[in-house]
Amino acid sequence: MSFGRPPSISGGFSVSPPDRGSFPLDHYGECKQFMQVYLDCLRKNGSNSTPCRHLNRDYLECRMARGLMDRDDWRNLGLNGVGVGESSSSSTAAKDNPKDRPNV
Repeated sequence: MSFGRPPSISGGFSVSPPDRGSFPLDHYGECKQFMQVYLDCLRKNGSNSTPCRHLNRDYLECRMARGLMDRDDWRNLGLNGVGVGESSSSSTAAKDNPKDRPNV
């Protein structure tokens, strides 16, 4: 009988690291402005991330530049065709205002 844990975990339990490495928290808020602008865009677009992809790229670029995540190819992150800070040029233009982007 084991006390303090479910009986289904009777064998050894090993923890494995994530496949793509660690993703440290932004304790000092270095990229908080980028995150807020991205989340605001998601709210304005009903959680549709397509018009906000350029903001997602800006946020991830901030994290990579400050060592909060390993630098990776945009292709691997699903953002290969998205330019840094570019607005959507399609007929469904992004509803965010470029003036709302953080000046960092």
